[in-house]
Amino acid sequence: MKPNFLAFGAWVMFVGVLLGAFGAHALHLDPARHTIYETGVIYHLAHALAILLVGVLDIIWPVAKWKVPGWLFAVGILLFSGSLYALAATGTVLWGAVTPLGGLCFLAGWLSFAITAVKARKA
Repeated sequence: MKPNFLAFGAWVMFVGVLLGAFGAHALHLDPARHTIYETGVIYHLAHALAILLVGVLDIIWPVAKWKVPGWLFAVGILLFSGSLYALAATGTVLWGAVTPLGGLCFLAGWLSFAITAVKARKA
């Protein structure tokens, strides 16, 4: 079964908005940790939009390999934003070591997005 990135992206966006609202209204952190949490939310929401875009493009160009950038964005959110959420909530600095792995997933996702887009236009 082919992944439905449009529906998946909507769920990831829902979780991002929920975590953003939680951080703004219920999570009481010192300013430095709040900034870390907000950074996680920003990247979460931006890449949830990217997953939604992958879902739309998968409908337009279904022969292209859109699942690669879609999953890289999803793993990037989990590692990058997830580690920042954990760092902000716990103060455990070891979570900061995970964050760059998520950033690499984001970079790989955008690179594979560009390659897939070029290939899709040629198909």
